[in-house]
Amino acid sequence: MRVLRIVFLSLILFQLSSTLLAAQAASPVKSNSSAVSVPTPLPSAGRANSGFPGGSASGNTGLSGLIPAVPLVDLRVRNPTSGKEVAFSVQLLLLLTVLSLAPSLLILVTSFLRISIVLDFVKRSLSLQQSPPNQVMLGISFFLTLFIMWPTFQTAYDDGIKPLSDGRISVQQAYYAAEKPFRIFMYEQMKSNPENIRLFMSMRGLPKPRTLADVPTYVLVPAFVLNEMTIAFKIGILLFIPFIIIDMVVASILMSMGMIMLPPVMISMPFKIILFVLVDGWNLLTMQLVRSFH
Repeated sequence: MRVLRIVFLSLILFQLSSTLLAAQAASPVKSNSSAVSVPTPLPSAGRANSGFPGGSASGNTGLSGLIPAVPLVDLRVRNPTSGKEVAFSVQLLLLLTVLSLAPSLLILVTSFLRISIVLDFVKRSLSLQQSPPNQVMLGISFFLTLFIMWPTFQTAYDDGIKPLSDGRISVQQAYYAAEKPFRIFMYEQMKSNPENIRLFMSMRGLPKPRTLADVPTYVLVPAFVLNEMTIAFKIGILLFIPFIIIDMVVASILMSMGMIMLPPVMISMPFKIILFVLVDGWNLLTMQLVRSFH
């Protein structure tokens, strides 16, 4: 084996040396005695008269133009000189705060909350610990949310963001226009059971609303969150019932056979997965989740 390794390494070195010799023979580089044009910098007058920002492309330089200078980034901190500058600094701070909370806000005002809770219930009812991973479940929740909320996103873009980018409306008008479809979506989920809205309105001491416009957003969002959690837990209970029956049956059989030390979950998990696959559980679950949103 050692002899074969030495022969193999010798062949590799011979092949590399042959390749280098062939490359040197085909190279157009001349010897030191030949005339080689060396790129030399032009004087300031020549650079000023050239068509390039840093030098000339003609002559014996062999360069297509000097590299332009890197722009200087200057960040200075100074005291504000007027009330407008103070207000702008405060607005910028609030904007950065809102951007840092944007993922949480999108989770709380969309269908993501209900979908993610229901999928977590499914995973627990099947007695699955690591499969599918949490990243996969969150990805499924995200794309289902995108599928359900796409008309709302499109309306918010067409009525708020697009006119703002075109300069037709102000920032405040764009905010109210983009907020409106989300408010309508949240209210549609609670229209059949507005108890949560009534709860927060009474705790805040606000009068009974006559229309949706009378309900502030800071009341509508927590009411929507409670409503979504309630519906998600109801769906989770319905999902748990058939799998709990399987666990009870398996545990009773094991106890009657005297296999007390054998964990019932280990035996019941394959049966629960088989039942879930046979009834086409993922399609049924996805269809009912989408239909649960008005």
